[in-house]
Amino acid sequence: MGIKLFVGLGNPGSEYEQTRHNAGFWFIDALARELKVAPVPEKSYFGLAARAQFQGQTLWLLEPQTFMNLSGKSVAALARFFKIAPEEVLVAHDELDIVPGQVKLKQGGSHAGHNGLRDIHAQLGSPNYWRLRLGIGHPGAKDQVLSWVLKKPMAEHRDAIDECIQRSVRALPLLVAGDFTQAMMQIHTSKPPRPKPPRQEPPQQEPPAPAATPQD
Repeated sequence: MGIKLFVGLGNPGSEYEQTRHNAGFWFIDALARELKVAPVPEKSYFGLAARAQFQGQTLWLLEPQTFMNLSGKSVAALARFFKIAPEEVLVAHDELDIVPGQVKLKQGGSHAGHNGLRDIHAQLGSPNYWRLRLGIGHPGAKDQVLSWVLKKPMAEHRDAIDECIQRSVRALPLLVAGDFTQAMMQIHTSKPPRPKPPRQEPPQQEPPAPAATPQD
C-alpha cells in the first residue's frame, strides 16, 4: 500500500510564504514541479489541490488553506471523498526537533504538539498516516518557538531544507510503490557514504645503503 495523497502543511498568504512553518508547502511545490502539475483552489477540500498520474497511479497533492490548526478539515475532506486510507497519506511538515539539513520519514506516533498534526489526528480519527519531518531546528527556548516558526530561515538553513526536499522528491517512486524501507534509506541519508581509503600496499624494502668508502 503506497502513498496516494501527499499533503504539505503551512499557512496561506504571502506574508507566511517564506516562513519555516511553511516547509510542508515548499515540499508540495517541489513535488508539483516534478509531476508537472499546478495545485489550484478546490473549495470542496478547503485547499489548493492537484491530481497527477504517476506509474499508472492517481496521486493527489494538497496544501490546506485553512491555517495550520485546522489542517485536518482539508485533509479529511479529500481523503474521505476518494476513499484514501490514513496509511496512504503522507503529510510533510516542519519539525523543530530535527536540525536543518535532516529529514525523517515515519509512520504514526504522536503529534508532539504540532497544531497541524493535532487536527489531522482528530479529523482522520487515526495517527497511522505517514509524516515527512523536515528539520527546521529549535530556537533553544520554548517561549521563542512561535516567533521562530513564523520567521524566514537564514539562507544556509533554507538551502539545507531545500536539499532535503529534493532528496525526498527523488524518493517518489518508492513512496508510491509502498517501499518505505528503501524510501527511508534514500531520504535519511544526508551525506553520501565516505569512500573507503585505498588499500595500503606494504612498504617497499629500502635497499641497503652502500658502505662508506674511506676518504683519500
